[in-house]
Amino acid sequence: MFKTLMISAAVSALMVSGALAQADKPADSAKFIASQSTDQWVFSKFKGTDVLGPDNAHIGNVNDMLFDKQGKIFGLIVGVGGFLGIGEKNVAIDMSAFQPVPASTGSSSSGTATRSDDPTMVKLKVSWTKDQLKNAPDFQYYKPPSRTSGGGAPTTGMGPRPTAPTAPPAGR
Repeated sequence: MFKTLMISAAVSALMVSGALAQADKPADSAKFIASQSTDQWVFSKFKGTDVLGPDNAHIGNVNDMLFDKQGKIFGLIVGVGGFLGIGEKNVAIDMSAFQPVPASTGSSSSGTATRSDDPTMVKLKVSWTKDQLKNAPDFQYYKPPSRTSGGGAPTTGMGPRPTAPTAPPAGR
């Protein structure tokens, strides 16, 4: 009897510990990504990536990314022209226009050594030349409309000051 009691207590403890271990996991684990694969890039390393033209010449660098609330990436914003960021023009290019190429392809603007054994280190190639991108529309970041005030008074976040009470009419 004691042996049966001990075995059932041990089995119950194992079942409870298994249930507790499962309770620690998030309900929707499909929303979590455990690691980066060789065909995925992280933006922190992708920013500044060289963009090459059809002749593998350096034409610009990735400055930013344009995506929507659902996470769909629309394009990359590439800085073209200029010197050390002065006179540089931002051009937004649709993601489908880029072709990833090995980091050892073409010329490099940074002059740093690249690791050829890291598939996440790439350059991006487009079919346009530097001159064609200089003539492309300049990307405009969203600017909220300016606020206008009706009375011309500065907006301090405070309402109008109360006025002094008027005197009651004479004769009362």
